[in-house]
Amino acid sequence: MKRLMLFLPLVLAVAVGVFLAAGIGKDPTELESALIGKPVPEFSLESLHEPGEMLDQSVFQGEVALLNVWGEWCPACWDEHEYLMWLANDKGVRIIGLNYKDQRENAFRFLGRLGDPYQTIIFDPRGTLGFDLGVYGAPETFVIDAAGVVRYRHVGVVNERVWEEILLPVINQARGG
Repeated sequence: MKRLMLFLPLVLAVAVGVFLAAGIGKDPTELESALIGKPVPEFSLESLHEPGEMLDQSVFQGEVALLNVWGEWCPACWDEHEYLMWLANDKGVRIIGLNYKDQRENAFRFLGRLGDPYQTIIFDPRGTLGFDLGVYGAPETFVIDAAGVVRYRHVGVVNERVWEEILLPVINQARGG
């Protein structure tokens, strides 16, 4: 029995090594989503800018959009915001914001300081829609097609590389091009 105990550390080390090796080469920004190919979950949440105005999944109908999950409390959201402004203003990309687990006043301060790239902002202070989308944190960005179907999920900052190599091809495909 004592001899078997001597091999226990070796067995544990091999098991940990196999587990870690399984993750090598995987991109952590490409987390699978059970929603790919399915409609955005039903919701009814207030507009950030118009308290009392209720928004639902119909905001995604008619045109391909990026759904960007953000919060003033999120440092990476501050990092990507300038690029989102460029996409909206210079490239005409339709971006819908999901203000996630934030306070309205903090969100307004953030937008007042950095600008507002969002066509519409869904206010989700308790994270209910974020939960239904499977959001782990912010930022996360989803490509939603003109029928309101989730086509892609990106975890992390949107920057030039992410836009050119990942999101733009998915958007073009969602547009039928």
